[in-house]
Amino acid sequence: MARRKSKKKQQQETFNAMGLLVVMIGTGTLYFTKSIMAAGVIAIIALIVIVAIAYVIHEAKVARLRRSGIAQIDKMDGIQFEKYLEQLFRLQGYKANATRAQGDYGADLVISRNGEKIVVQAKRYSKNVGLKAVQEVHGAIAHYKASAGWVVTNSGYTQQAKNLALSNNVRLIARDELVEMILAVKANKIS
Repeated sequence: MARRKSKKKQQQETFNAMGLLVVMIGTGTLYFTKSIMAAGVIAIIALIVIVAIAYVIHEAKVARLRRSGIAQIDKMDGIQFEKYLEQLFRLQGYKANATRAQGDYGADLVISRNGEKIVVQAKRYSKNVGLKAVQEVHGAIAHYKASAGWVVTNSGYTQQAKNLALSNNVRLIARDELVEMILAVKANKIS
């Protein structure tokens, strides 16, 4: 099973790729111009352009996350996250009802729209969500006579959770998709 790369390792790989690109540009310039001075100047210009592009991309990602409010979600407790999702789904046109906090049979929310009933397991975690959440929501589908089950988190999922969800037709909504949902709702409220 493939493991997700750490953020530090991803950054290191990106830095290495940028360095390799600068070296290739410098070497290519040297090959065609036969001038070390021209190769050095072009390599420095390429480095500045690549760093500027990387900075702009990073700042756009940070701004997008700020607009979404995901940082506030990361500070919520589980009950607050459930209430937040209840409102988020209502703003998307679902009828949304929270289940009892205790004895919820694996579903934190029951949402419905256009005759489809969906049970939702909400997991506000700082680490990846595992198998248990998928098992819980899968069990809740039969109990609530739902047509589908979703697990929604502000984090990610373990590979085992992904595999089980795939084989049990459970939809996993991770951090990036949650951010997209939030931004889409905010865009509709503004329009």
